[in-house]
Amino acid sequence: MTSTRRSFLKASLLSAAGAPLFLSSCRTASDRQYPALQASYASLDEALAAPVLKRNLFPDPVVIDRLELLRYEGNFICRVTSTDGAEGLSVANNDQMASLYPVFVNRLQPLFPGKDARDWEALLEEVYLYKSNYKLQNLALWVPLATIEFAVLDMLGKIAGKPMGELIGEIHHPRVAVYQANNFRGKSAAESIGPIRRQVEKSGARAVKIKVGGRMSRNLDHPPGRTEELIPMVRKAFGDQMILYADSNGSYDVPEAIRIGRLLEEYNYDFYEEPVPFDWYEETQKVNEALSIPLAGGEQEPSMRNFRWLISNHALDIVQPDLFYFGGMVRSMKVARMAAAMGKACTPHISGSGLGYLYMMHFVSALPNAGPFHEFKGFNGRIPLDGPGSSMSSFNGMVVVPTAPGLGMDIDPDFVAKHQVVEI
Repeated sequence: MTSTRRSFLKASLLSAAGAPLFLSSCRTASDRQYPALQASYASLDEALAAPVLKRNLFPDPVVIDRLELLRYEGNFICRVTSTDGAEGLSVANNDQMASLYPVFVNRLQPLFPGKDARDWEALLEEVYLYKSNYKLQNLALWVPLATIEFAVLDMLGKIAGKPMGELIGEIHHPRVAVYQANNFRGKSAAESIGPIRRQVEKSGARAVKIKVGGRMSRNLDHPPGRTEELIPMVRKAFGDQMILYADSNGSYDVPEAIRIGRLLEEYNYDFYEEPVPFDWYEETQKVNEALSIPLAGGEQEPSMRNFRWLISNHALDIVQPDLFYFGGMVRSMKVARMAAAMGKACTPHISGSGLGYLYMMHFVSALPNAGPFHEFKGFNGRIPLDGPGSSMSSFNGMVVVPTAPGLGMDIDPDFVAKHQVVEI
């Protein structure tokens, strides 16, 4: 990647935030000395301390009366009801909740009845300690908790008459530009191009993310030689105007990650995601120091403290908290704010089934330091939705974010009625 192209990318990523560019050009040895590091931690801690949920929108208590998990076949819905009769619904990451619903019912659900939903940020701290839930930190805790948060935000949004994004920030992006994500590992490079083209034609996306490597594969490709063929082939197929990203899902050690990164630079790719296993923090930093292509990561990261380290030590240029895997919008917004404090962008990851794509759109709408394009895997037609203002389709690579209160879309009541309360 040329220095001009990299500078343009980073300027476009960060201009909305109004933050100074504090990226690869500033990653010098002096930046990592103790005083400078402590100063950066201080700015991140200030960002962490600022409240996210707009409590001032709710002059009266919103006391949770019932919190329920409902199930119909492979679908899980969380329903929260206040003592005043307000209701919120969310759809879980069903792929994960099929294994994790006992955590929801036994370790989280009992805490919330009788609590004031306006105190959500304090409740996040309380539930972390409740029944020693901190011992479950990772998907086991954060996916069920995110499911609860999305239902609470739906309820609070309906009470305040605001969409979810306006509960956690100002609306910066009423429409979200998407990148077309795909995963054709197992196919050769030549076999992958056709399906990628068809996806792009359907969505109209102006950016594409491909998979490289073999996924946590210790430098193995799937099939062998695919990555070296695919990187130039995709550039040739889509031309210089298409924005291209690459995700290795932790496939490489440091030397191989750098080798593949330089190939991505040669063909003007715009970010490189998870070049080494996600919990190789110092190795991620080493790869970033060796390359000019922006590094992205955080999909698998469960710890706020680790994000703080990754951001302050410039191991990542773009943070990617997953709204389910990281416990919801409030925690993810704190990561985005830390990134903004250091001149970095946030491009959240979208996971699983259910309505993850819709929660991500609301979150991105409120991000001042959002990246230019956001993940798109197609919409889930299995959850019947209706609502004004957005068809939840991608036209010319853009999705209109719903503006009605809460989720902004109504889940078909007849579909909800098919669900039964989960009890253990």
